Amino acid sequence: QVQLVESGGGLVQAGGSLRLSCAASGSISSIGAMGWYRQAPGKQRELVAVIFRGGTTNYGDSVKGRFTISRDTAKNTVYLQMGSLKPEDTAVYSCAATGPRYGTWDYWGQGTQVTVSS
Repeated sequence: QVQLVESGGGLVQAGGSLRLSCAASGSISSIGAMGWYRQAPGKQRELVAVIFRGGTTNYGDSVKGRFTISRDTAKNTVYLQMGSLKPEDTAVYSCAATGPRYGTWDYWGQGTQVTVSS
């Protein structure tokens, strides 16, 4: 089992920056990839960014060039650095992890609210 705990959400003005953290514990060695999803009210959940075991990263089209996913393996923590924030980035951001063979997102954090004011 893997436990994920997010932190770092909050209220920020448009154009500002915010960094989210996701601390993983438990069976860390079983994690294949970690990522960030977000869901705004009335909208479908959307993949924001993912980092694979080897370090490769992918981003959703709406955040490319503005968000950066990174990790600190010593701290078992993944970060999402968000810049040039827009009101449409307002959502609940959730950290997720796959098992060792990737496939499905088997583990989820509780989510953290990010609100961008105009």
